[in-house]
Amino acid sequence: MTATTDTHVVESIDPQRAYAVLMCDLIGLRFDADGEPDPSEVRAHIEAKGGRFHATGLGDKTALEPGRVHFFYQPDLSTREELIGAAGDGRYDAVIAAATFLPAETVFPLAGVRIGAGTGNMGSRSWGGGSGEGGSAVLMNTPGINSRATAQMVMKAILKVLPDLPVDLLHDRVARGLFDTGRELRDFPTGKLEGKTIAIIGYGNIGREVAKLARAFGMRVVIHARPRHRDWIEAEGFAFAADLADAAAGADVLSVHVGLGNQDARTGRYANAGLIGADILSRMKGGAVLVNYDRGELVDVAALGDALNAGQVRHAAIDADLFRDSSTGSLSGPMLPYLDLVERHGARLELLPHAAADTDHPSRVAGAKQAVDQIFDVICRKTVTNAKGTVPPNYLSVGATTPPGIGPVTSDHLLKLTASECCELADLCDRQSRLWKALSDTPPAERGAIVAEQGEDLVRLIDRFCLLAENLDLRGPFQQ
Repeated sequence: MTATTDTHVVESIDPQRAYAVLMCDLIGLRFDADGEPDPSEVRAHIEAKGGRFHATGLGDKTALEPGRVHFFYQPDLSTREELIGAAGDGRYDAVIAAATFLPAETVFPLAGVRIGAGTGNMGSRSWGGGSGEGGSAVLMNTPGINSRATAQMVMKAILKVLPDLPVDLLHDRVARGLFDTGRELRDFPTGKLEGKTIAIIGYGNIGREVAKLARAFGMRVVIHARPRHRDWIEAEGFAFAADLADAAAGADVLSVHVGLGNQDARTGRYANAGLIGADILSRMKGGAVLVNYDRGELVDVAALGDALNAGQVRHAAIDADLFRDSSTGSLSGPMLPYLDLVERHGARLELLPHAAADTDHPSRVAGAKQAVDQIFDVICRKTVTNAKGTVPPNYLSVGATTPPGIGPVTSDHLLKLTASECCELADLCDRQSRLWKALSDTPPAERGAIVAEQGEDLVRLIDRFCLLAENLDLRGPFQQ
């Protein structure tokens, strides 16, 4: 390592080599003085680490300053042809992307990072093992960065139609003085989210955050996930469904968060494409709500159209990529088939251009900074964080990292507890234990005196323990 700049460490790399990294998505969502999205926060982070930021594409790589990692910011790349033209010859060593779909023909010899969870859009064949296509480059992501933003948008989509109070209509009539509460309010009954069932498909970071928010609204939460998650799902107070169809049975809302899965190299089809089809939609309660803020391909669009026709689904909220060729106006991307439903069901559809996770500027900047750090780690230290698939020989996987409160509780969470934190937790448990033991040893008819004298203390101890566990990120599934 070399000298530091401010509080950042300037990275040390091979002084004879220049590295090039393509950044093909927005890394800042606030606007600058020119009215353009401002990447300056991430640019400053790159430069503090000794890198170079270029607001252009890569031309002659031999002209780059050696001993540096050069980041080329090209957020306007979108179509398959544009991306292959920019990165089909392997000129970039690595790539950072968020929503952009990278075609199989793009080449990145060293690494790639997807800002956000999943890597279904990272279609390059450069990646090795697991999530890759037999290449040798390392593939990573930044799980949890946008989990809360996405989960909040899921709840916003649900709250637009449930409860089903016509807020706009009532506002208009009230604003014009055309409503009498005593006589007319009875004409607008509304249901509550409380008591309704939401089926959540997937127990990753986003699925778990949706589950927590849904529970806060009093919904019954059913989660379909891999069997190994069952104990932790139930420990958190959610219902587990081993079968997807069982999860959907009788659901008022279904929200899917499983990712595309692996892509078949021969057919190009993803493992989870069409996962939500006619059988699953038919098992939901009549008039249910479907939310797919994951990947457009997860839903069988023809089956969704039939379900909307029949009233089986009353509303569908979809968030998927849509690309428009600037020269021809032609459209592409997984949102395209949903557009065929608009003429018949426009009012019952809410279509977003893969924006649900990308509306939060701080989350996008934090994810981009983390992705930059991961690229530097691969180049400077041969260490890999949040690996997807196989880690190349001579590289060391250092596990996963997520923002505080997102994802599982790990050994590190426990090992990083201070002595005072351990003592406070132990004291809270000990005091609770004594009070519970006193209640246990006392006949039920005589417990009133103990509750009257110490009930308030007991509840306060419970609340304090839960709050401390939450603040120390000790809630959730455990992972070594």
